[in-house]
Formats: sequence, structure tokens, C-alpha cells
Amino acid sequence: MEAMRLLVQVAVTSALLMAAAVSAQLRVGFYDSSCPAAEIIVQQEVSSAVAANPGLAAGLLRLHFHDCFVGGCEASVLVDSTASNTAEKDAGPNKSLRGFEVIDRIKARVEQACFGVVSCADILAFAARDGIALTGGNGYQVPAGRRDGSVSKASDTSGNLPPPTPSVPQLTAIFASKGLTQKDMVTLSGAHTIGGSHCTSFSSRLQTPGPQTPDPTMDPGYVAQLASQCSSSSSGMVPMDAVTPNTFDEGYFKGVMANRGLLASDQALLGDGATAGQVVAYANDPATFQSDFAAAMVKMGYVGVLTGSSGKIRANCRVV
Repeated sequence: MEAMRLLVQVAVTSALLMAAAVSAQLRVGFYDSSCPAAEIIVQQEVSSAVAANPGLAAGLLRLHFHDCFVGGCEASVLVDSTASNTAEKDAGPNKSLRGFEVIDRIKARVEQACFGVVSCADILAFAARDGIALTGGNGYQVPAGRRDGSVSKASDTSGNLPPPTPSVPQLTAIFASKGLTQKDMVTLSGAHTIGGSHCTSFSSRLQTPGPQTPDPTMDPGYVAQLASQCSSSSSGMVPMDAVTPNTFDEGYFKGVMANRGLLASDQALLGDGATAGQVVAYANDPATFQSDFAAAMVKMGYVGVLTGSSGKIRANCRVV
């Protein structure tokens, strides 16, 4: 355990040093002169998409997270595979991602307004922020100036995205490698207050024919509810937050406190002494969760960014 703590500390220190080198190059209002309509266009398109399908708010948030954790926030998750390369979006953990068409529509409009100015990476960061705000979360200012990367490989997702059933120490180490603390990890887990999950992601926690028994950390009534939903759902998906699935609030943490965390990694936060207190605090103090989440999203947006002469501005977010 001591060795794990030391590795985490080293990872955090290294990542923070790298982040400090680029933080001064990102700034709020980056496009105020070069493309003043950029953030307005993003907000309009995200608003239209979420009005038609509330689940896309979670989809856009997840796109931004999966992008930043694999190679940094440089829009590599948006790139399509080719005959000679399998891109990130076609890796197993990313096959359920959605919202690509929303980004396409935003990018097309932004290119018409100001050709070759706004990066796909910044569009992703703006879109995630707007999806959160449209579903009840705190709005926040996004420092911009990211540029787009030129590499997208499915193999790069290995070890960078949390596995299906990680422990709290595993999650902490993964987030630490990105310069994010354990507190940030718990805070950002609150993103599960919106959106849904495929039944296959938690089916091992439910009772099935044979010797397997339900996960003892899960409320029995919730087990029965999920088993019924998964057997009758044509999409094989259920809400992450069973009470307010389309509202960005503290409901996720209340669910975890009630032993109704959908994923094993959700419920693990209450079972670990290092994180349980934060779960309880957020469940009882929605305002603090909202402000902490906004701050953590801004911090995550600095992970591995390309700025200045690094990277490029892709005219088509799907093509390198």
C-alpha cells in the first residue's frame, strides 16, 4: 500500500509539472477576437440536441472524459478508423460512446463562421460544459486554446481508461496519472448522475441462474428492479441515477449511500474509508458538489493538451 501511495504521488507531481507548462497558454475567451460566435454556436447546437434527446448531455460529457484520458484533450477520440488504422473510438471501452454527430454539426457551422480557427478539442470541452449546464449543473468558463492531435489508436486506450470493475486504489492511480487527485476522482464520478449504462456493465452484480449470488453491497430491491429492467429493455440500458436520470444533481451520491450505485466502481466509493466521507458530504451538500465538479472539469480539461505550435486545427474532426 505504501508503494502504491508513492507511485500515486510521483504520478501527480509529474502530471502537474506538465500541466503547469501549458496552463498559461489556455485562457477564457480565447476566441473572442478570432471567432466570437464559436461558443454561441456550440451552445445552440448542444441545446437543440439535448432537447431532442436528453441522454446526449451525458454522451458529450463522456466523450470529453474519454478523449482527455487517452492521449490528452486533443480530440483523438473523434477520429474515424481507416483501412490501415483502428482508431480510439473503435476500442472496446469506446464503442458505446455517442454524440459524434452533434460535434460534426457544431464543427460544420463553426468552420462556416471562421474557417480553420477553432479546434475540435475546444469544441468538445465547450459541448461537455453546455450539456452539464442544460441538465441543471453549474455553468463554468472553459479556458481554450487547445489544438488537435494527429494520432488515434485503439491500443492507446489500454491502461488509460478505468476497467469495468476497478477498486478505489486502481481508480485513484489512473486519475493520478492524469494529474488528478482522489478527490477529483470522486467528484468526477458524480458525472454518473446523468445518462445510462448497458446491462452488460453490471450484470455480474445481479443474481443469475447457477451458483452466482447478487452483490452483497447492492440493495436487494435494487437488484430485483435492475433484473426486471434488463430483461425487458430493448436497448439493454438503464439509468445510472434511477431517481433523476436527466438532471445533473447530487442524486448519484444519494444512490450510492443507499447501496444503489449501479456499477461496482460506484458502490466501491462508499466501501472505502478514503472516499466514503466525500460521498456522504456531497449527498448532503449539493452546492459544494456542483462547484467542485465545475472546478474538476476545468482541471481535467488541461490533461495532455496541445497548444501553440503543437498540434493542428482539423477542418473535419473525424479525419487526421
